[in-house]
Amino acid sequence: MSELTEAAPMPAEKRPAGASRRFGILPDGCEAKIFTLVNRHGLEARVSDYGATLLSMMVPDRHGVMADVTLGFDDFAGWLANGPYFGATIGRFGNRIAGGKFSLGGRDFILATNNSPGGIPCHLHGGGNGFNKALWHARPIGGNSVEFTHLSPDGDEGYPGNLSVKVTYTLTDDDELVWQAEATTDVPTVVNIIHHSYWNLTGDPATPATDHELTLHARHFLPTNSGLIPTGEIAPVAGTPMDFTIPHIVGERIDADFEPLRTATGYDHCWMLDNSGEVRPAACLRDPASGRVMELLTDQPGIQFYDGYWIDADFPGKNGIHYPRRAGLCLETQRFPDAPNQPSFPSCVLRPGEIYRHVMIHKFSAG
Repeated sequence: MSELTEAAPMPAEKRPAGASRRFGILPDGCEAKIFTLVNRHGLEARVSDYGATLLSMMVPDRHGVMADVTLGFDDFAGWLANGPYFGATIGRFGNRIAGGKFSLGGRDFILATNNSPGGIPCHLHGGGNGFNKALWHARPIGGNSVEFTHLSPDGDEGYPGNLSVKVTYTLTDDDELVWQAEATTDVPTVVNIIHHSYWNLTGDPATPATDHELTLHARHFLPTNSGLIPTGEIAPVAGTPMDFTIPHIVGERIDADFEPLRTATGYDHCWMLDNSGEVRPAACLRDPASGRVMELLTDQPGIQFYDGYWIDADFPGKNGIHYPRRAGLCLETQRFPDAPNQPSFPSCVLRPGEIYRHVMIHKFSAG
């Protein structure tokens, strides 16, 4: 039986605080661990200090049947490869930076160009060795929360400043998985730390998530060029296939003859959320078949909705399943893509004495 499908954990009230077990050994000999969080209703989140990653999320359907609603792997070797960033904490800068370049304080900074949509190189998700590849320091807090910390040194992947990062996962008895990130720096730098789970609320990732119903609390989105870099325009969604202000099935307009969808081969865009600056509803995802619902709340100005078009079925996922295209979708709350190069976007600059904060709440239910 795989690491992720072993015997069910003890009820939350009987679990020793901070219970963990071995996950795997990194090439440098360090050991990665799994931490299991369980609430009073039996929801279960498994997280790891490798990449501050959410490995699985067990959620009941309308009949009380539990299933894992995230994509991932059966063993540590799969997570070590981690091509699609399944469940990982991403940084320093999640999403794309045009050309892998930005200027700050009169200095030019060169980053890795590890992604080339449309044949145009860009920097993606922190580079070749971003936060998703780091072994974080873990500190369990009671039975239902784990705090991960990481120091990204000056020059890490080309970014300036020593960045101290803290990410906390908490599973509440209100059926909420709360992911929170904080960071401080000793010199000005750019920061956009995000959570990158792929969701399939059916619990059966052999079934694409295109039958899910999605609502986005956003009246505007960011059009992109052929390299999937925002053009700087903030466009209204009204009258377009980008309008999810009322619920729509993900797949019903995915192949519409609409330039932004043709450019990105589907949905891979950032929406500007309404009423930014406070923790408020950002999205709602519902699977009509199982009744599972996931509501998202955040304090960030944007949310990237990616439909999973580029999932590579050549590798086996959980339970040995070769995930089909769009087996899961991402809803990543964040600052805007390419914000370091777009002065009209909300600032992503963090300066000494300031604290970067990002709150993302996943609230689960079944209708």
